[in-house]
Amino acid sequence: MNTEAKVGTFVIVSSILLGVTVYYVGNEQWGHHLTPYKTYLRYAGGMAPGSEVLFGGISVGRVTTVRSWSHDPTRIEILLDVKEGTPLNQKSVASLGAVSLMSSPVISITTGTEDAPRLKPGQAIASQESVSIDEMTRKLSGIADSAADLMTQVQGALKEINGPVQTLLANLNDATGPTNRKQVADILQRVNTLVTQKSPKLDRITDQVLLVSQDTDAAIKKIGPLVDRTDGTVANVNSTLDQLRNPIREDLAQLQSTMEQAKSLIASLQTVVRANDDNIRDTIEHLNVATENLDQLTDEVRQRPWSLVRIRQPKDRKVPQ
Repeated sequence: MNTEAKVGTFVIVSSILLGVTVYYVGNEQWGHHLTPYKTYLRYAGGMAPGSEVLFGGISVGRVTTVRSWSHDPTRIEILLDVKEGTPLNQKSVASLGAVSLMSSPVISITTGTEDAPRLKPGQAIASQESVSIDEMTRKLSGIADSAADLMTQVQGALKEINGPVQTLLANLNDATGPTNRKQVADILQRVNTLVTQKSPKLDRITDQVLLVSQDTDAAIKKIGPLVDRTDGTVANVNSTLDQLRNPIREDLAQLQSTMEQAKSLIASLQTVVRANDDNIRDTIEHLNVATENLDQLTDEVRQRPWSLVRIRQPKDRKVPQ
């Protein structure tokens, strides 16, 4: 076998091995371990079969079909295959995106949330519409038109403001003219002269203020121990009050108990008096009768003291004739 035949054989064998390797790798990566999903958009933006699918910015699959949806012709149905085990969930959102300005469009899917239920194979992924280039151009055109109108309004407002601004500048020129500048210079000169003349007095006043502040510091230092003693006295008074509080409470409790006993005794006396009211009245009447009899006896003893000795009354003496 010559050299050309050997080289041809080597190229053929290498091509076969390369094809088998590509087929095996592609079959292992995209063939038997893919899960189908779908999503719906109103604007596909040049999406085509084979476009990349990103999950959180990571390439996880490819678009297989892009077509109008039979149930709603205003929306585009996009079928895609995603690697098995990709955690798509009900909070994941698909949208039209691009890795860079010059790259092809891709389907970008958000990661959703951890606690959201996982999507089953064949389910639809929630979608979010993106702004198309045409819509962006229309909005920019509207903004440009609005900016032109705004510039026209601003120019008119500037023309209206121009007159008052010119008047203000003229007034400022008059206020800062040579005459006013000379007056301001004279005022500043007078102020400087006054400060120069009053500087000794100001120094003396400052020295006196310093002396007063020093005396104040000394007084504060003297007052400090007094304040400490006052705090101690207050603390002692508080402790004394705390010591006397409990005995006073006990005395008040005993006084309250005594008052309650006195109230109950008075109530008992009132009950006894009310029960013996008739007897007391009879006793008082008997005492009144006895008193009257005693008064009569006393008068009789005064008039006839001999009645205490004699039983019979002596006869009256006859008047001599």
